[in-house]
Amino acid sequence: MKLKFSTAWIASKQTRKQRKYRANAPLHLKHEFLSAHVSKDLRKKHNIKNIPVRKGDKVKIMRGKFKKKEGKIVGVLLKRSKVEVEGIQAKKRDGSNVNVRLEPSNLMIIELNSEDKKRMKVRTVKRKEVKKIKVQKEIKIAAKNEIKQDKVKNEKVKK
Repeated sequence: MKLKFSTAWIASKQTRKQRKYRANAPLHLKHEFLSAHVSKDLRKKHNIKNIPVRKGDKVKIMRGKFKKKEGKIVGVLLKRSKVEVEGIQAKKRDGSNVNVRLEPSNLMIIELNSEDKKRMKVRTVKRKEVKKIKVQKEIKIAAKNEIKQDKVKNEKVKK
């Protein structure tokens, strides 16, 4: 991986390459890295396990110092791959408060921001496309198997 970011790169066991991929990824891909798990209620309702976080989503913190606390997302920092949650603050030495930046993997989305109607439509469209691709692959495999069986039958008949 000599380039700063390679679109052809698929995967590597080496953590340094994985870290480099994530750090140098363009913002439209980093947005996908900022996904958080979805609560069981939303999972049943929308049929998704995780979704990229957005400003306005209500989340519950699952790990760390602020575990079990809830709040709305105030800001999403794409370049740093962090999220700021309302009410989650740390005190500085001078006495002022500052928002704590959290890793989205440590959050669980409880309530989705309902302002963006396209958000869920895009997810359902992607899911449908993936299902179509899977079905097409299964059809091709079934067709190959039938061809093989026909060849075997023809060989038996010739003998």
